[in-house]
Amino acid sequence: MFNGSLSTNPSDSSVSGLPKDFQELSSTTESLVGIDDVQKSLSRSRASVYRYTNTDTRNLNPPFNPRKLNPEYRSDQKDPLLFHPNEVARFAKDVLRIKEVTVEVLNSPSTATQEVLSSILDELRLIRSHIEGFKGAPSELYVHRDRMDRPAA
Repeated sequence: MFNGSLSTNPSDSSVSGLPKDFQELSSTTESLVGIDDVQKSLSRSRASVYRYTNTDTRNLNPPFNPRKLNPEYRSDQKDPLLFHPNEVARFAKDVLRIKEVTVEVLNSPSTATQEVLSSILDELRLIRSHIEGFKGAPSELYVHRDRMDRPAA
């Protein structure tokens, strides 16, 4: 029974009952997994996962093969093999004949970059709320250009 947990990009979702009851992962957080995660989730050796994988030394991105584990598009031969969790689940069910397939994509720990971006977003929201709070804010600057009560430059 395959019940792999694949930790990748931030997203909480699960996919089960492939292929008819297939639920798409959130399109905003496409999560890809490496060969090590595939190996652990399928409980297979690294060598056998490479044997299952649809690769060709003469063609960087071979056409889809329903009998193989198809990696995501690569732009260079040196790029690591990455797989979509849905493809790993499809392969486990259709090719390896594993009856129950569940793929969970869990939240990865937040990084310093994510924390900085989050704080910037919070600050921008605060600025926006302050700007929207000005009910009498002029829409055109030229209307207030000749005001006498403004400080000298």
